[in-house]
Amino acid sequence: MWYNVARRGAGGGRGMKIGVMSDSHDNVPNIRKALAIFAAEGAEALVHCGDFVAPFSVREILAFKGAAYGVFGNNDGEVAGIKKIWKNVFHGPFLFELGGLRILVCHDETELDRAPYREIDVRIFGHDHKAEVREGRPLDVNPGEAGGWLTGRATCAILDTAGPGARIVEIR
Repeated sequence: MWYNVARRGAGGGRGMKIGVMSDSHDNVPNIRKALAIFAAEGAEALVHCGDFVAPFSVREILAFKGAAYGVFGNNDGEVAGIKKIWKNVFHGPFLFELGGLRILVCHDETELDRAPYREIDVRIFGHDHKAEVREGRPLDVNPGEAGGWLTGRATCAILDTAGPGARIVEIR
């Protein structure tokens, strides 16, 4: 399904910053730290690649001051409850336009293979908890795990639509 949600940041050389996170797994302190990073970086939107897990964690994510978009992961429970409080959460892959870019979001990178979309500018995914940015077209962004439970390394990413480009940020 295609969603045209925003065109801010397109053109004029000024990019829009988007905070990207995944696999927070109910780690509320790290969710709050990631939101603080996004605010400090001037992020206007947030994308979560799934495995937020419970509605109480989603409420923390929704404290973000800008628009927040997400996809469900394999560990998300209470899907109906989450949908009640978050209007912009979808089953991936989810394609939308933000900051002048066509962005495809899913939880597991293997889901990208079943997305029938072409001409994608950015692909965002998580699931394997391995933070990585792969330059090119499309730009691939895996923010790693915000929860830090599996690897002991909590990370998120900042996507700048100018370029586009992205970088991994440690959550401390």
